[in-house]
Amino acid sequence: MTVQQHTLSNGFRVVTEHMPGLQSASLGVWVQAGGRHERIEQNGIAHFLEHMAFKGTKRRSPLEIAEALEDVGGYLNAYTSREMTAYYARILQADVGLALDVIADIILNSTFDPRELEVERGVILQEIGQALDTPDDIIFDWLQEVSYPDQPMGRTILGPAELIRGFSRTDLQGFVGEHYSPERMILSAAGAVDHDTLVREAERLFGHLERHETPSVIASTFTSGEHRQIKDLEQVHLAMAFEGPSYRNDTIYAAQVASTALGGGMSSRLFQEIREKRGLCYTVFAQTAAYSDTGQMTVYAGTSAEQVQQLAEVTIDELKRAACEMRPDEIARARAQMKAGLLMGLESPSSRAERLARMVAIWGRVPPLAETIAHIDSVTTGDVRAQAEGLATQGMSLAVYGPGDATPSLEALRERIAA
Repeated sequence: MTVQQHTLSNGFRVVTEHMPGLQSASLGVWVQAGGRHERIEQNGIAHFLEHMAFKGTKRRSPLEIAEALEDVGGYLNAYTSREMTAYYARILQADVGLALDVIADIILNSTFDPRELEVERGVILQEIGQALDTPDDIIFDWLQEVSYPDQPMGRTILGPAELIRGFSRTDLQGFVGEHYSPERMILSAAGAVDHDTLVREAERLFGHLERHETPSVIASTFTSGEHRQIKDLEQVHLAMAFEGPSYRNDTIYAAQVASTALGGGMSSRLFQEIREKRGLCYTVFAQTAAYSDTGQMTVYAGTSAEQVQQLAEVTIDELKRAACEMRPDEIARARAQMKAGLLMGLESPSSRAERLARMVAIWGRVPPLAETIAHIDSVTTGDVRAQAEGLATQGMSLAVYGPGDATPSLEALRERIAA
């Protein structure tokens, strides 16, 4: 399997990986314009724009967009994250050209028909309502908000309902004009693809776009904060965040190994101590999130109002113990989990295409898998202990959602971890 890259004269980038033996491919265009690129009055517009891309172009109606790839057994979708918006497809080898044509069409030629805009506005408002009714989903939005208050990084991807109700066709066109510049777009493809053919198609479909200056990104600063919302639910949902490295920081691999060892699986410290030994919850996990200029380790659990204080305190105690008790065999297991997850995931062309796009966006190149694995293997027990020890001095945020108010305060938990 060979990764190839090419940059058009206008800055539009193409990256591909041919996977021998496959009869299908995954490809898409990743645009470096997501939630954090919105001004405060635009919050939610990147996601709204992603929805509207499927609601009609100069060449295709909404139904024709839906049928174009499904008629040949393919799949078309999109998503918005804090740093990117992606439009992607999974198709058979013979239909790669068709898929790229459809993706280019919905990105470049959307009409933003006012009637369709009103329909999709209702859909997004329903999506916001659904998120608010999903405690283990909305709690992470609140955690993000208090970790990055009054910053684009802290705002929700969906945006507030009051702004969604007011976005117009002009607003959508304005965001595209500001941010959808060719040097911020990456065509990524993996599977049964031919690099030279895709480069020629990219030149035909995107080569006419002109570079233009795009707004600078507001830097993110992790700040400790707390959000509590009392509601009559079956469980109290508890989420903590600790400041972590960005994905360009050399310590990111140690942070990922640390979160895996702490709460990445059934053998992890948090799972064993909190669920298996004490029976305090059904779900508990830790994970690392990394962005271009910041990052965080989050811990989540759900439990009863009667047990939430004990759960919170035991969680903090386990994080503290990891700083001095984390064993080499735990680190080896966490490294193995990370490597296996990476390699198993990359057996899918969709995962390959996603990784190619992310790596080009971060580094401008695609590091060989051997290089990434070497970084994971280089993480030592001392590195992980240092990450755990740093939790006592780094910023910490807390979000709580559910019945009662028995969860210790952020201040109390910070004092416990620092003691």
